[in-house]
Amino acid sequence: MKLLAIDTSSLACTVALGIGDELIERHEEQEREHTRLLMPMIRDVLDQAGVALTDLDAIILGNGPGSFIGMRIAASVSQGLAHGAGLKIVPVSSLAAVAAEVMDTSDAKVVAVTQDAHMHEVYVGLYERGAENLPQPICDERLQRQDAIEELRRDDRSSTFAAGQGWQRYPKLLAANESVLGGQSDALYPRAAYLLKLAELSDAIPPEDIQPAYLRQKVAEKPRTRDS
Repeated sequence: MKLLAIDTSSLACTVALGIGDELIERHEEQEREHTRLLMPMIRDVLDQAGVALTDLDAIILGNGPGSFIGMRIAASVSQGLAHGAGLKIVPVSSLAAVAAEVMDTSDAKVVAVTQDAHMHEVYVGLYERGAENLPQPICDERLQRQDAIEELRRDDRSSTFAAGQGWQRYPKLLAANESVLGGQSDALYPRAAYLLKLAELSDAIPPEDIQPAYLRQKVAEKPRTRDS
């Protein structure tokens, strides 16, 4: 299988090309540089492998939740590439990709991933170690204020890890949950290599059907439909 994965839902602009067991990855963490970085990174991994877009089996999209503008960049680019090459897109949770990295690099049984959603809130995703040591969702991803995450109360503290930039952005959130966390991972942003691990080709959809996981609908609405 030949799969191209991209994610720009966070500070990280990340691209990976998987060809069987071979992996070529580019990962940059630069604020507001995704538009400049993404296409050169895609061309770079394809050129290194000697692969054309039309040789791919699908495009894997880090579909958020995360930055509204960032999600739109990756979604638009993946749609354009997929339309041009006659490919489908597999949307994958960007939060789950962070959890996958933590489970790959630690003995965590549960991972709580948070990313800054602004307005004093975070996007939160809770995952437990499942089949093939991949993260399985404990509950739906959601917006969360800086208070206790109730689902963590049922889990063993020693094997529960915090990951994602939201914990750093909001120390009050960490303080509210510190008693049930066994550690904090260095994994802050999704990496495209872990999108590849999570992708199921059975979930592939036509590019026009992509719906980024905004979660906060008011951000995604047109200005005239927002509440005043």
